[in-house]
Amino acid sequence: MGNPGPVDRRKQYVRIADDIRRDIASGQYVVGDPLPSVADLAIRFGVAKMTISNAMAALRDEGLIQTRQGSPSVVVSVPGEAGDETGEHSEEFEIISAQLQQLKAIVKKISARMDELDERTKNLGDA
Repeated sequence: MGNPGPVDRRKQYVRIADDIRRDIASGQYVVGDPLPSVADLAIRFGVAKMTISNAMAALRDEGLIQTRQGSPSVVVSVPGEAGDETGEHSEEFEIISAQLQQLKAIVKKISARMDELDERTKNLGDA
């Protein structure tokens, strides 16, 4: 059996918000475009409507979409666009980023130890 690959441990709504954010960034949805309904997105992603609502709330909080009861959500900004306020990241993003920095530091230490070990054992193969 093959390795199934890394498991995405982020919450479902965060992954869905990331997918929709990518769709907006790629131009699939441009400023002024309505997004599919919550029901349609729930079918697309195979999740409950509440999960989609949480994803939409995250995108709304980032200033990417505007939501209004009874109306479709509308794209109002593109990620990274001048003037958008997406410089602030979600708490989960910040946690993952901090963990990544810790892993980088650990890998750097291990790499230095491996280099040191290589130097010490360089001549052992010649003996």
